[in-house]
Amino acid sequence: MQSNLVETLIGAVVVIIAGVFLFYGYSTSGMRSTAGYHVKAEFDRVDGLANGSDVRLSGIKIGTVVAQRIDPSNYQAIVTLSLAPDVKIPDDSSAKITSESLLGSNYISVTPGGSSEFLKDGSEISFTQGSVDLMGLISQAIFSTGGGSKGGDKKGQPAPSDAAPSTPK
Repeated sequence: MQSNLVETLIGAVVVIIAGVFLFYGYSTSGMRSTAGYHVKAEFDRVDGLANGSDVRLSGIKIGTVVAQRIDPSNYQAIVTLSLAPDVKIPDDSSAKITSESLLGSNYISVTPGGSSEFLKDGSEISFTQGSVDLMGLISQAIFSTGGGSKGGDKKGQPAPSDAAPSTPK
């Protein structure tokens, strides 16, 4: 009888801990309903951007990416952003996809414009810059040859470092 009580208490503790982890995961995942106004932005590339990614202004989170789709007419990625209702963004603002670090996730960085008109629910951010393909840039830097041959001058003569070593006398 004593054994059953201990097993029941341990099981209850495990269930409570699992519930705490589920609540924490749900509250930090961005899966909750998003209050605020929705705007769209059109990008040429959205590599590494996911639903739930941050939208930041001056490094402060002001919204979340809520949807992504492809425009079949021009093959651009259309991203829908949910922005906090208390943050008013000028309608000539720009948005770019930025990486937190080399291994970090991507987010959308908004740079405010100078217009006196503000984005409204359903409007679009016109000035955008897509994500940068870091692996493509790295491979281009590593494998670029600069158009020249390995060592030597323009007439095909070996460079001094490529010449045969002289024999000591």
